Amino acid sequence: MSHEGNLRVAVVFGGRSDEHDVSCGSAASVLAHLDRRRYDVVPVKIEPDGTWIVGKDDPDLFTAADQRARPFLTDDFARVHGSEEQALSGIPRALEQIQDADVLFPALHGPYGEDGTLQAMLDMCGIPFVGNGVLASAVGMDKEYAKKLLAAAGLAVADGVVLRDDRDALSTAEKERLGLPVYVKPARSGSSVGVSRVDAWEALPTAIAAAKRSDRKVLVEAALTGREIDVGVLERPDGSVEVSPPLEIRLAPHQRLFDHEAKYTDSGTTFEVPARLDPQTTEHLRVLSLRAFAALECSGLLRVDFFVDDDGTATVNEVNTFPGFTSSSQYPRMWQAVGLEYAELLDTLIETALQPGLPSPLSARSTA
Repeated sequence: MSHEGNLRVAVVFGGRSDEHDVSCGSAASVLAHLDRRRYDVVPVKIEPDGTWIVGKDDPDLFTAADQRARPFLTDDFARVHGSEEQALSGIPRALEQIQDADVLFPALHGPYGEDGTLQAMLDMCGIPFVGNGVLASAVGMDKEYAKKLLAAAGLAVADGVVLRDDRDALSTAEKERLGLPVYVKPARSGSSVGVSRVDAWEALPTAIAAAKRSDRKVLVEAALTGREIDVGVLERPDGSVEVSPPLEIRLAPHQRLFDHEAKYTDSGTTFEVPARLDPQTTEHLRVLSLRAFAALECSGLLRVDFFVDDDGTATVNEVNTFPGFTSSSQYPRMWQAVGLEYAELLDTLIETALQPGLPSPLSARSTA
């Protein structure tokens, strides 16, 4: 039901990437927590084949527990909403349905959603949207170029080798430089899809082949040591930027890396927020996170993932311009730790998206 004076929010989810189901999980939480007293909500699903389905809001379902809505968005949404009038095979027809939205919330992960492609289309159509713009989204999605910009801004990043197109091996000199173990990753994918740890060079070809199933460009990176610490950055509607308390990812003894299984299905993974760090290290991570936000010309939000050594040395592992967004994901957890609840976080992101022409902020305050 539409309410006069409400903002019309289109929540776009699913997508054509390997992270389709992860996106549906993020959207389930977003749809569950948007305040229907403030917003008229339009759920929009992009199927793996590129079909757009503009659905109807179902508060009785979406305001239930996240886990109840998630399988519906993953498996049944098209069946329920995919009538001839609502299943839109082309982007122009989909735009006709969403162009009257006040703001679009792209709850998308991976290529064709988080990588600047959708953001460019929305920019051209003049549709305000939550989160990062074309440049930050495109660079943030490409680990090679994100690392180059971060390194140019003075942040430490992992040493690595980029394998493009048909190249599928390291030289002897590269192996000597990187050492073992190494981590093999698709350059333009997320949620740890296609990521492998290699402890013996004999296993490298298999790991590269697995990564290339997601992306023809692959990174082989030297292993980082230390504690895995995440930090969230949030832009407020007035243009100021805040930094969250740090969160530590704690793996169970049987887990070798924070891979897709550890993120989404293995109950052995735990998160501690705020992480138990000394004040100097916490402040150092705050400064580095703001520097990363500025270097990538971000807007709205960013999650920066670090490895932190015992002496406080911090190396950026990855950045996420639209991190996992279930109510139990790292980014919302960090803000909940300082009293910014999930629904309020959504309000902040939407309000910020509706502020045109904000200059890049030159100062920020920390809530750490």
